[in-house]
Order: sequence, then C-alpha cells, then structure tokens
Amino acid sequence: MSAVTSCPNFIGGEWKQVSNVPTTPVHNPSTGEVIAEAPLCTAAHVNEAVEAAAAAFPGWWETPPTERARILFRFKSLLEDSFEELVRCNTREHGKTLVESRGDVKRGLEMVEFACGIPSLLMGESLENVARGIDCETIRQPLGVCVGITPFNFPCMVPLWMYPVALACGNTFILKPSEKVPLTAIKVVELLEKAGLPKGVLNIVHGGRECVDALLTHLNVKAISFVGSTPVARYIYETGTKNGKRVQSNGGAKNFILLMPDADVDNSVRGVVEAAFGCAGERCMAGSTAVVVGSAAKTVLPTLVEAAQRIKVGPTDREPQPDMGPVITRQHRDRVAQLVEAGVKEGAKIAADGRAAKVAAAPNGFFMGATVLDNVQPGMTVAKEEIFGPVLNVMRMEDLDAAIELANRSPFGNGASIFTCSGKAAREFKHRIKCGMVGINVGVPASMAWFPFNGWNESFFGDLHMQGKEGVQFFTQLKVTMSRWFSYGEGDVWYREPKK
Repeated sequence: MSAVTSCPNFIGGEWKQVSNVPTTPVHNPSTGEVIAEAPLCTAAHVNEAVEAAAAAFPGWWETPPTERARILFRFKSLLEDSFEELVRCNTREHGKTLVESRGDVKRGLEMVEFACGIPSLLMGESLENVARGIDCETIRQPLGVCVGITPFNFPCMVPLWMYPVALACGNTFILKPSEKVPLTAIKVVELLEKAGLPKGVLNIVHGGRECVDALLTHLNVKAISFVGSTPVARYIYETGTKNGKRVQSNGGAKNFILLMPDADVDNSVRGVVEAAFGCAGERCMAGSTAVVVGSAAKTVLPTLVEAAQRIKVGPTDREPQPDMGPVITRQHRDRVAQLVEAGVKEGAKIAADGRAAKVAAAPNGFFMGATVLDNVQPGMTVAKEEIFGPVLNVMRMEDLDAAIELANRSPFGNGASIFTCSGKAAREFKHRIKCGMVGINVGVPASMAWFPFNGWNESFFGDLHMQGKEGVQFFTQLKVTMSRWFSYGEGDVWYREPKK
C-alpha cells in the first residue's frame, strides 16, 4: 500500500475510487504527515449511494431479524479478531493514545453486542378483547434508507452508535464519515462486508458540505443521525426536518464538574484530569469546566494544577506511549491556543500553560499541552464557547446552590458531575442540574450502549436519542393493528333478503 491512501466510496457492495473531484488530506496528527486523501464527493455520488440503498431495502426488510442478528454476531467476532489493528488505525489517523483508542473500539463493539439482541428489541405488544371480539397489536417496522454523518473525535465508536442498530431494525444505511478520519470507518465496514452483509445494505460516501446537503435533501432518505458541533447540529436538524426527515442531532457541550470541599482529593483529581484532558479534550463529554466550591480551592485545586503540569504530551503512534496525544489538525491547535489567549486578555489566569509544548521526537506533530485557566468568569469567551481541546476552566463558587445555578445557566446540556462524600449534596445536584447525563464521583458520565446518550438543551436536537431502546425507536416506526374475525356468514346478515 502506498504511503498516501486514496479513500474509496463503498456503493452497492463495491469499493469505488473517486476521480475528478477535490480531495482533502488525512493527517497523522502525531507527525503532521499526510497519510490519505479523502474525496469531496458530489450530489451525484450521493444519489448513486441512495439508489443502491433503496434498491437493497425491500430484500433486507424481509430478511428475518434473527438472520440479520446472525450477520451482526459474525461482525462482532471479526471486530474482536481485528481489535488491535483497528486500535492502531484509529490512533494513527486521530492521535489518541492506544489506551484511548482501545476504549473507542470497545465502546463501538458494545453497540454491536446490543444490536445483536434485535429480535427481542423489536417485539411489539398485544391485548385481546380491547372491545368484544377485537384484538389489538403493535409491531415495529423499518423506515427505509437512513444516513449517519459522523465527527472526527471517535472514528470507530460514533459510526457504530448508528448503523448496527439501523441495520438490525431492517433499514439500509449510508455512512458519511468525517473527512478527517475516514480510514477506521473503512476498515470496520470491510469487516461487516466480510461478515456477509448483502450488497447495498450499507454504503459509504466521503465528502464535505455538498455531500451533506445532498443527503439532507434527498427524497429517498428517511432519517439522519448526526454528531458534531452545536451550530452544525442545529443546521442538520433544521434542514433535515424541513425536508421531511426524522433527525437525531447531537451537538457540543460545556460540561461542568463540581468539586465540593469534602471531595476525596486524589480520586477527584484523577477524575477531573481524565475528564478534561482525555483524548486531548476532543470529546463532547469532556469535563471542560471545574467549579471549585468553597474551601476546595485550597484542598483540591493545587493538586489538580500539579497533576495537569505533569501530563506528558507526545506522539501516540509509537512506544513509549505519552499521557496525552496531539489534537486533530494544526489549524485546530491554533484555534485552541487563540481561545486561551482570549481568556487571558479577558482576565483569566494561567495556572498551567501548554501552548508552548514542543516534542523533539515529532517536531511537526499537532501538540498542545494540558492547560488550566483559573478565575474564569461567566462572561468570558472561554466560559461560553466549546474549546474542544486540552483546556480546563476553573471557576470558583461559595456554595453548592451557586455552583448549580452557574452550571444551569449554560445553554448546553450533555453532562455534569459532582465529586463529594455527601449523599445530600449528591442528591441535590442530581435533582436540580439541567443536563441529560449526571455523574456522581464519575468524571465522564457517558452512558453505555444499553442506555441513551442523553443530551439536553443545545447539546441535542430531536426527540429520540442514540443508543439503547431510544435508538431502536428512532430507526423504526410503530404500526398498530386492530382485528376482528367473524363466523362464516355472520357478516352478511344485515343485507340478506328477509325470508318469505
């Protein structure tokens, strides 16, 4: 294989190289080198993929759920066999550490495990004699052609949030992976093809804005799943629903972690560091704002700053592994640094500065060290915008009520956590905090495959979330049947001629 890979589309069961369109580079963030080129496909390529998916839908719908599940079981086994290969591909194109990539692949694998239970998940309900001699039942049927538009930060997991459940429910699917990280998505779909998925049931199209708009407006697309930033999530939702699609659209976040005076220092610091700097802060569940309450500013904060300063940044595509890898692109690194500088100009104080991080072993990598901004105020730019990098804001509040009120003023609503030894404080926090996923002494309260990924407010646009039973509900429509059966001849009594 050449050093720079050209990413093919997968349409109608065939891998197709795309020519005569612009391309965008795929980097190894640890070195800065270009390792692939992703084509920016047109509406014509999208139409080809939709037609292939639409043609495959009737046959796939009629395939019994047990048979669809068996294909997913084989897919699961192939994912397990290829686990480390996928991990290293993920790390190479994204920059996660190998440990983080293992988590990425494992969480995706868990979604496949969940989808393997589809015969039970699709079961309807029934009740006899809802009226005399009349029975009622419900069944779930697939929608048709569904679409997934995925971000760069979880190349394996997020696509697997979407299409295993969609396919298990009997839909066909088109995946538009992030043009920044298409390689892992391709490898995973190769395994699904090997598992015996019929041609056209799953398709891949690469691209940017033109490709996305074509998917959002195509007449034969029935549903859209999206994960990305809030401005784009809002656009996806508004455009998709305007064109008659069912949409679940996950946006960005500003997740708060409250550190109470009675918090266990070591465990709290470990939880915050993982939440803020894991995956270089590039995740929508990143704990990007630590609210130190009362005396926690003296007991917890100094240890937290020291821990951030000790984080070793470096290339993740080799051994030994660093504590934290690079961010996704040079442009993104510069944007994060500019936001830090804006925070300083607006009055925040740098407690740990990672902007000048240099890695001698990889001088062209996209590195930024762990950064802590103290005394951040609610009106500052860094307090309002999702930074999506290894930056932790520290805000100070006098008591729990003020801390909860501060967090609830955020327009986002993915997750929030509290570190405390007080059951009363934990219950109060859980009850009053306005977000969809809550952690109690858990820094990243991202739900597992069996529960919904449950963003609120401007972190989610739609009605049914990804994962769990809501994911099954999103990819199906409910049909209710009322039935009554007559004895032979019973139904024609009213029009018979009277006997003479």
